[in-house]
Amino acid sequence: MNQFQATQTIDSARLLEGLNPPQAEAVTQTEGATLVLAGAGSGKTRVLVHRIAWLMETQGVSPYGILAVTFTNKAAGEMRGRIASLLDVDVRGLWVGTFHGIAHRLLRQHWQEANLPQDFQIIDSDDQKRIIKRLLKDQQIDATSLTPASLQGYINARKDEGLRPANIDPGSDPVAARLRELYDAYEAICRRGGLVDFAELLLRSNELWLQQPQVLMHYRERFRHLLVDEFQDTNTLQYAWLRNLAGDRATLFVVGDDDQAIYGWRGARVENILRFDKDFSPVTTVRLEQNYRSTNTILSAANALISHNAERLGKNLWSDQGDGDPIALYAAYNEVEEARYVVEAIERWMAAGNRRDQAAILYRSNAQSRAFEEALMQRRIPYRVYGGTRFFERAEIKDALAYLRLTANPADDASFERVVNLPTRGIGARTVENLRAHARARQLSLHEAALDQLTSGELSGRAANAVRSFLELLDTMRRQTADHLLPDRIERTIQLSGLIDHYAKEPHEKGQARIENLQELITAGSYFTPEEEVEGSLGELNAFLAHAALEAGEEQGDAWDDCVHLMTLHAAKGLEFDLVFLCGLEEGLFPHQRSVEEPGRLQEERRLAYVGMTRARQFLYLCYAESRRLHGDVIYGTPSRFVAEVPAEHIQEVRQIGR
Repeated sequence: MNQFQATQTIDSARLLEGLNPPQAEAVTQTEGATLVLAGAGSGKTRVLVHRIAWLMETQGVSPYGILAVTFTNKAAGEMRGRIASLLDVDVRGLWVGTFHGIAHRLLRQHWQEANLPQDFQIIDSDDQKRIIKRLLKDQQIDATSLTPASLQGYINARKDEGLRPANIDPGSDPVAARLRELYDAYEAICRRGGLVDFAELLLRSNELWLQQPQVLMHYRERFRHLLVDEFQDTNTLQYAWLRNLAGDRATLFVVGDDDQAIYGWRGARVENILRFDKDFSPVTTVRLEQNYRSTNTILSAANALISHNAERLGKNLWSDQGDGDPIALYAAYNEVEEARYVVEAIERWMAAGNRRDQAAILYRSNAQSRAFEEALMQRRIPYRVYGGTRFFERAEIKDALAYLRLTANPADDASFERVVNLPTRGIGARTVENLRAHARARQLSLHEAALDQLTSGELSGRAANAVRSFLELLDTMRRQTADHLLPDRIERTIQLSGLIDHYAKEPHEKGQARIENLQELITAGSYFTPEEEVEGSLGELNAFLAHAALEAGEEQGDAWDDCVHLMTLHAAKGLEFDLVFLCGLEEGLFPHQRSVEEPGRLQEERRLAYVGMTRARQFLYLCYAESRRLHGDVIYGTPSRFVAEVPAEHIQEVRQIGR
């Protein structure tokens, strides 16, 4: 053995220290492409870090020859730091970043070849929406027929598919033809301004590969080792970008888990990981099945659940941490009792000396958070809505509350301004500013100023008609809801406001979530019981509005505080907690009704349940309600099929006293 080989052996042993056999096998692959099927909690980041370190230290690969793609900037920074710490070397030459970050870096270096100005500017989602809003206004397209959010979703989806306007064939569909024209007009605006949106970064850099072969060959020669994290979440364009860069010479090392592919609704294609072995043959597949997070009971239950999905690459998670406690299954009377039971269980957890921030309440829909928020506030338990906004702080809820406030008090200027042109009704910023000036000069409310200007004729033409229609709408709301019970009053106000139709035009998942939240506001009204002295002084509607304002203003606690975590199952991916409650397990809610009839979507719902279960380290509760108030109606549901798919030997049903 020569000196180099001896050093290599020592270095290899040091870099593989602490890895289990499958992890070490993945790290040391030398032939062809590698697919690492990394189960939940199996140490995939550790494998990626050690793989890069192993390439550099034992294979003599320069950091300049490695490109690693992550899905968040935080993950990229963490990976770079861990590699530097492991090797104690300068890794600034290493390209580690998100798809968009790497694409941006490429376009900055090759702006001329990419047909961009040198000082091109990146625009965020809000900037993009403002441009689109202005485009629709210039084209005289009413936002009630096509919202800026809908057009934004259409453009970004086409870019994620790698399609320019010229590549889209609308056939005989006039709507598709119009959307293509608007996409083309939007691109013209961006070209004139030297603007690049997020979706454009990757599309433009992929076109750089296709249109500038000398640039592509340069990077193929440079990056002989490509590593990709969360491969199951790649979309069509990201997959094409990787294939173009890899060519037939790069060593591709991808890490992912087809059982955790839960982002199909935003363009991710689980098919990418399923077909990897065909597109990059020969492929070595390594399964990381040892879980370092959960008990065997939780893992066995999750394995059984996900086995009902077809077209899996297949793996079986296990742990050396023992069986642990059985999974608790609780059937609540309704969502209020479900929330009460969960919060009482958290109180027992806290009384045993455990931290609140190690408890998480997971649910399918954001609208479900309301009942839990109210129960936690009643018990004065600090909480944080992770990756989202508290119920009464959500934009669509504030919109509906603004209409309700105006039915109770037309002089509420803040509410007037919020919804005077929402949904869009042709009342522009100039008209609103004129109303403000008139109100200031005469010490009037905006509502009074509008009436005054209409009476005097200061408002005329289209603006006058639009303002008059808005005031008539508010008057109709007051007259038609005055004698109704609170939930009916809320429901009728939402119907008259047009907010449902307005949000239905947003991209599907986002718009549907907003509509579900508005419907949950009706449910909140049906459960609201004001204190007697408050109701006597305010009336039921005003008491409810005060309650909503106080809840929205209540401090949640800072990020570093010891708070219970509330989040959707999508937001929970990548996180872990000692105590997890998976709630709302009813057919039609989870799996969602929209997914039941489509096998592909149903399988993604099951993967979502699998992700939720594998967030739990020690204790897992599954909860469902025998009845649930949804959309203002009481629904008598059945337990989710996912409950039945968990073997009975892993379940312990919880019975309340008297049931």
